[in-house]
Amino acid sequence: MTGANLAAWILGPVLGLMTFLFIFRIILTWYPQADLNRLPFNLVAWPTEPFLVPLRKIVPPMGGVDITPIIWVGIFSLLREILLGQQGLLTMLNRV
Repeated sequence: MTGANLAAWILGPVLGLMTFLFIFRIILTWYPQADLNRLPFNLVAWPTEPFLVPLRKIVPPMGGVDITPIIWVGIFSLLREILLGQQGLLTMLNRV
């Protein structure tokens, strides 16, 4: 297994999982009564919060809506496409 192949094998599921967690985090914002410190919601909150805290200092809520999870979905989707997409860097390295 080459280095690029191993990286793609690891990064694919990780980037997919993080995108899924942030999408679920967006859905949880529709339910403000959900306690993010209790199961099962903390399984979504704990891995995503370290990403959201620094970005919230840069991007304040717009109209009372926290858009930082949406930004992270975009970032992880872009990274996945750049690295693992049909013309992605790791995909191209695996073909060589």
